[in-house]
Amino acid sequence: MTAYVTTQLRQGVLEIRLNRPEKKNALNPEMYAALARALRDAGSDGAVRVVWITGSGDSFTSGNDVTSFVDGSRGPGRLPAHDFLHALAMVATPLVASVNGMAVGVGATMLLHCDMVLAARSAFFRFPFVDLGVFPEAASTILLPRLAGHLKAMELFLLADRFDAQTAREAGMVNTICEDDALEGESLAIARRLALKPASALRATKAHVRAGYGDLAAVIDDEIGPFGEMVRSPEAQEAFSAFLEKRKPDFSRFE
Repeated sequence: MTAYVTTQLRQGVLEIRLNRPEKKNALNPEMYAALARALRDAGSDGAVRVVWITGSGDSFTSGNDVTSFVDGSRGPGRLPAHDFLHALAMVATPLVASVNGMAVGVGATMLLHCDMVLAARSAFFRFPFVDLGVFPEAASTILLPRLAGHLKAMELFLLADRFDAQTAREAGMVNTICEDDALEGESLAIARRLALKPASALRATKAHVRAGYGDLAAVIDDEIGPFGEMVRSPEAQEAFSAFLEKRKPDFSRFE
């Protein structure tokens, strides 16, 4: 692993913690690689019956590290998040997310692949993609409308406003809202409860439920090319620059 992503196997639960609190757990290429590796290993390790993931400090994750996004968008190539998203869509092991703070961008779309999500009452969520000149990734344009309905999904995607845990629950993204100081204990208790159940039944149930969504890994693969092109677009570069310079972006010069 990396110091930015820590793992521990206890009582059949692989505990993954995003550990970059000074950057709100923003995901850089090193972290994406570590997460992809952890998920792939969990899927093939019989000792891992459930995966539990949370963030350190006051954030789940603020999403993709914009600095590394800009650095990686100067030319064509595989985006750092690709392998992680592929592993996320393919892992057979049940995933439990413990959302302890902000879940933005990929921090929000990854939750759509989890099997249970518990959130702190103070947590908030945001799909900022349109405001950044790109489109929502991780097959979320398939998953969120199925959970929230077309109109609510489009509202959350197109307006790109932040929304609270109650709204996330109403949209089908969150199972349970916990008091902030109780979240970790309650979410780990759920993960450990699942880990006591027959592993084969857990995996078979997940596989058959997820089969109804089609081949999400293939959708993610199909998204990568157009998404990468949009990341390199003038509009996206203006959005990234404005974010780093702490100013409002100006899209008026683009058609």
